[in-house]
Amino acid sequence: MKIVIIGGTGRLGSLLQQRFSGHEVIAAAPSTGVNAVTGEGLDSALAGANLVIDVSNSPAFDAEAVMTYFTTATRNLIAAAKVAGAAHFVIVSIVGADELPDSGYLRAKIAQEQLVESAGLSYSIVKATQFAEFADTIIDSVTQDGTIRVPDANLELLAAADLADYVAAVALSEPLNGASEIGGPEVRSFAEVAREIRGEGATITVDSEATYFGTALAENSLVSREGAQHGTTTLAQVRAAQN
Repeated sequence: MKIVIIGGTGRLGSLLQQRFSGHEVIAAAPSTGVNAVTGEGLDSALAGANLVIDVSNSPAFDAEAVMTYFTTATRNLIAAAKVAGAAHFVIVSIVGADELPDSGYLRAKIAQEQLVESAGLSYSIVKATQFAEFADTIIDSVTQDGTIRVPDANLELLAAADLADYVAAVALSEPLNGASEIGGPEVRSFAEVAREIRGEGATITVDSEATYFGTALAENSLVSREGAQHGTTTLAQVRAAQN
C-alpha cells in the first residue's frame, strides 16, 4: 500500500512513518519538495496513493494566515487525492475546536474538517487533545512577571506517540466517514499541570478570566468527550523521556 503523510517530517508525521512497516510511505513536506498550499509536487507525491494522512500545520498562527493555510492546503489535497483515487483520507484535528469559536486557529481546524466532510471522499477525522510534549509551552503562555495565571479549566494531555499509534490504527481500518476522539490518560487542572511543570515553589493563581492563547475556556473545553479513546502515557513519563 502507498501511504502519503502530509507533514510527514514533523513531530507527529515522523512518528507515523515508523508505524507503517511493510508499506511504501512518502513523507510529504516542503522540505521534501511537496507543498500542499502551492500545489508543488502534490500530484506526483500522491500518484497511486491508497491512503493520505494530513498531519501538517500552519507555519503562521494569526487568524487570517492559519485559515488561508488550512483551507487552501485541504482543497488542494482533496483534489489531488481524488485524482490519485485514494481509498482513505485522514486528518488530525483538535478536541473542543467546535466549542471555541473565538480562536482563529480552531476556527480554521473546523473549516478543514468541513471541507473533508463534504469532499466526497472516504475519510476519517481524528480529534486529539493537547500534546503532553507542549506542556511547557502551554504554561509559558499563561506566565507573566513570574506569576502563572491559569484558567479555571482542565487539561487532558496526550503523548504524541500515543496519538501516532491511534492515527495509524484508524488509517489502516475502514474509513469512519466521521470523527473519533482520543485524549490522554489523565484529566488534570491547569494548576496541577503548572505545579508539575514549574515545581512546588512556583507562584500559581487560578483566574476565571485567564485565557488559553487568548480564548476563554469552560471547565472541560479541552477534555475529550464520552466514548473517546485514551492514550496510556502520562505527563510525568513524557517529561522523563524528554530529560
